[in-house]
This record gives sequence, C-alpha cells and structure tokens, in this order.
Amino acid sequence: QVQLVESGGGLVQPGGSLRLSCAASGSIFSDYAMDWYRQAPGKQRELVAAINSGGSTKYADSVKGRFTISRDNAKNTVYLQMTSLKPEDTAVYYCKAMADYGLDQYGPDYWGQGTQVTVSS
Repeated sequence: QVQLVESGGGLVQPGGSLRLSCAASGSIFSDYAMDWYRQAPGKQRELVAAINSGGSTKYADSVKGRFTISRDNAKNTVYLQMTSLKPEDTAVYYCKAMADYGLDQYGPDYWGQGTQVTVSS
C-alpha cells in the first residue's frame, strides 16, 4: 500500500509558475514509478508527466518545455515544476504511484486526492 498526498496547488496568473509536491508513504518510494495526471472540468483525466524508478521522464506534448517532473527519493517526494502557465492548464492535478518491475511492467495504481491548479488573471 502507498499513501500519496499532493500539495502546492493554487491560483496563479497566466505566465506564472507553481511547484506541486506529492509525498509518498507506506512503501519503498525508490521502487515506484510516479506520474502526474490532470483532469479539467468535463474532460478525461490525462497524463501530464511521468518518471520511472531510474529517473527517466516523459511529458505530454502540451507541457513539454514548460513542466519538469523530478523526484527526491530521500524525501519520498515527486515534484512537478510548472512554468509559463496557461489558462488551459487549469485542472485538478493528481499523482499516481506504481511499483516499477522494469521492462515496462508495473504494479497496481495508487492515487492521491488531487490539488487544484487555477490559471487566471
């Protein structure tokens, strides 16, 4: 079992920055792949960024060059640094953890409760 708690959301003006954090507990954090998803009103939840246990990352095209995912295994925390924010980035942001068995094999998903990000002037 993994427990995840997101923080760092809020209201920011277009062009601004925010850093989201997701603190994990209950298992060996370094063995887990971590993802950030977001869900805007009336839309499906979408993958924003991912980092595996080895530190490899991938991003949705819509956030490449603006968002950076990173992890601190000593603090059991994954971060999402968001810059040059746009109104279309407004959503509830969720982190997800999966045990990383390698060779693209993963365990069950664990989700946090989400944190609201609103980009508006």
